[in-house]
Amino acid sequence: MGIFLLKRTGVMLFTALCLTFAVFFLTNLEPNLEKLTKSEGNMRMSDVEVQSWLEKNGYRQPLIKRYGEWLGVMPGWVRTDPDTNEKTGRCLRYKDAQTNEAPKFCGLIQGHWGRSLVFKEEIRGIIVEKLGHTGKLMLAVMLVMVPISLIIGIIAGMREGSKTDRTLSTFSILTTSTPEYVSGVILIVVFASKMGGLRWFKGTSATAMENVTFENFTLPVVALALYGLGYIARMTRASMAEVMQEQYIRTARLKGLSFFGVVLKHALRNAMIAPFTVIVLQIPYLLTGVVIIETLFNFKGFGWTLVAAVGNNDIELLLACSVVAVVVVLVTQLISDIGYVFLNPRIRVS
Repeated sequence: MGIFLLKRTGVMLFTALCLTFAVFFLTNLEPNLEKLTKSEGNMRMSDVEVQSWLEKNGYRQPLIKRYGEWLGVMPGWVRTDPDTNEKTGRCLRYKDAQTNEAPKFCGLIQGHWGRSLVFKEEIRGIIVEKLGHTGKLMLAVMLVMVPISLIIGIIAGMREGSKTDRTLSTFSILTTSTPEYVSGVILIVVFASKMGGLRWFKGTSATAMENVTFENFTLPVVALALYGLGYIARMTRASMAEVMQEQYIRTARLKGLSFFGVVLKHALRNAMIAPFTVIVLQIPYLLTGVVIIETLFNFKGFGWTLVAAVGNNDIELLLACSVVAVVVVLVTQLISDIGYVFLNPRIRVS
């Protein structure tokens, strides 16, 4: 098990480096740097002034060096103005208040994530705050989505081919084939607008960051849960139907055990191995799915922040959001792999 974890962790770190470098390269393309320069200076800057600003602020160094500085594995750049003898550098803004000395390394590893152009705050604080808001939303979605989808899948798999199975399977397909932005709009029109006539909920979740209520939090939770619900239900149904055809299930029935006793004691445990992986992997899906839902319902969480960073060319904030998304995806995949090994004895023995 130790070797397995070591291999998985190594692959995870290598993947994280490759993905973050790809994002760093794309966000630091010339058009993005030009937009950044003009947003920091003014929109009427000439090409010469743009190049001068980029040179002065360390953007004309080799890409690998800047990536290393951003990670915190290479010393931050320092530049001395030949006319005024004034020093500028990447790490100078992180001077210690007592010693007045700047650190040599000031990147992601050291906790220096930069400063947002949009929010005018340190990015680390923004990410922590917005992830907290999104975490509440994702937890509520999982508490709604997982139990309902498992119940639907188990009932459908127990009675494969019956009317109940066909009805529940059709419902699962409909929910999975409907994108979040479509279901979100439908929910707003039906339950939160004068057009629908059923104004039971609020069509915006702008107040949910301070005070979560049934009115302002229900629609985004339902809109997110519907899409993943059908996927988990169909996976559970397929796994349950397969297990119910196994020889040991037939043997248990021939011994006189009741149908529900066989399902609860024998079939259910083995049928949950495959859905477990799907359930865990819903976490990175939710993190990307909230980009649409949070924008639609004006819920200012991680997804809303990512959209704001892209729309305003906030490179540092966009990089930080990308790192968080990459880490969440890789960690959940690692948890899924470990959990699958523990649940499946055949994998563990091999």
